[in-house]
Amino acid sequence: MSDLQRAFTKAKRSTFPIEPPIIDQADEEQDNFAELQNESQADDDSSSASSASSTGTIIPSSNQNLFARPLGSPNKRTMDQIPWTRYFERELFLEAKIDSYTITHHAYLTSPTGAAPLFVTHHGAGSSGLSFAALTAEIRRSLPAAGILSLDARGHGYTAITPEQETLDLSLQTLTSDMMSVLEQTKLQMGWKELPLLVLIGHSLGGAVVTDIAKSGKLGNAILGYAVLDVVEGSAIDALQSMQTYLSARPAGFPSLESGIEWHIRSRTIRNSTSARISVPALLNFDKEARGSRSWTWRTDLAATQLFWEGWFVGLSKKFLEARGGKLLLLAGTDRLDKELIIGQMQGKYALQVFPEAGHFIHEDLPEKTAMVIVDFYKRNDRSALVLPPKVSEILRAGKKV
Repeated sequence: MSDLQRAFTKAKRSTFPIEPPIIDQADEEQDNFAELQNESQADDDSSSASSASSTGTIIPSSNQNLFARPLGSPNKRTMDQIPWTRYFERELFLEAKIDSYTITHHAYLTSPTGAAPLFVTHHGAGSSGLSFAALTAEIRRSLPAAGILSLDARGHGYTAITPEQETLDLSLQTLTSDMMSVLEQTKLQMGWKELPLLVLIGHSLGGAVVTDIAKSGKLGNAILGYAVLDVVEGSAIDALQSMQTYLSARPAGFPSLESGIEWHIRSRTIRNSTSARISVPALLNFDKEARGSRSWTWRTDLAATQLFWEGWFVGLSKKFLEARGGKLLLLAGTDRLDKELIIGQMQGKYALQVFPEAGHFIHEDLPEKTAMVIVDFYKRNDRSALVLPPKVSEILRAGKKV
């Protein structure tokens, strides 16, 4: 090629527009959808959201640098704590003197308005009242007038005992008594003439507590119903055999609060990053004397509660089926059902909902779906919505013929 031809070709090329990359539009929309879900979905590399964000098809032009380094990750999640004030109106400190010690129960409250119900929640072992924060926000989205009372059990969250006890009593009887005390003290502190209609919700250990209260009949007709989240007597007792192995495998502490939140998400203990940012801070305590990788330690020593594990769940299925009031069981898998509950389900004694895509913390992993089921459960059992026909005596008094 002559010098004249080369010059002509070079000049001609300079007039061509720069060739843009060709982007698959369907995949781009999928990427955007996955990015929007990051804040509320669990961090799961195998999930559909993660897959969508990694399969966007970009066909580069020949003049692009294929080996250029990306400028950071645009989808990096924050692990900052979310304050409880976004989910509840107030926190309560309810003091009670018992024998030789004083217990100050800590709870979060949003008061009901009018004739709306009060949803009362009890968390599982090692957790706290903030475990239900994301769920209660979704409940109030459907029932804005509903109230929420979410307590911290003794030895958990910010409930405190003075003087400190060497051996913490976490028997089912004691935890049941504590929850009854919290309800009564909340009624007095808020100036309620009587308790609102109640829907009790318990996760794991909390499920055993609310079932025990319902079976006792101590709240009378105030209980509309009770919901038990991912706990069944048979599978719970079987799982206790491997509990110590699980506790020995988890970290003894974390270098920061953010790393503790991240561990819960990465380990899939909690699959919803937003809920983890709300609930995990209440599980950890800053140790001034500790340094390095263990300055944030667990508030609750779960290994020390082993004495009470079996007592929490023995007889649970029988009590669940026999207690008065509407009954709802939410599970992460049907394999958790034992024989007694399978028979009860076939007889229509309770409502059952299974979320196979959730982990043990159903209410944290899928707060919106869980709330939909619980709100529907409440509406089916709401006595105030019933219109009963007049009694015969009332008709006769009105001078009408029967």
